[in-house]
Amino acid sequence: MIPLQLWWAGVSQRHANANSLIAIIPISIAALPVYYFLQSRPEVDFHFALFLIIGSVVGAYIGARILNRIPEREVTLIVAAVLLIVGLKEVIAP
Repeated sequence: MIPLQLWWAGVSQRHANANSLIAIIPISIAALPVYYFLQSRPEVDFHFALFLIIGSVVGAYIGARILNRIPEREVTLIVAAVLLIVGLKEVIAP
């Protein structure tokens, strides 16, 4: 989603990162009933999910604070490197 926002919508790197993080919220809310109610048995572990939520909130807060201190070009290079590494991992070991 980040590269599409950068190339097609002309959004800045910082805004693209923030938009992508915000987009996770409604996606998660929409997926919860599917994984919890529409399966033969629930596939959601709320105890584990609680730890993920806490870690995500803390990580997002710290990441946003750090992001304000990193120049735009370096943020773009870091995001590109992460996407490249994840893409290579998927090609090598799907």
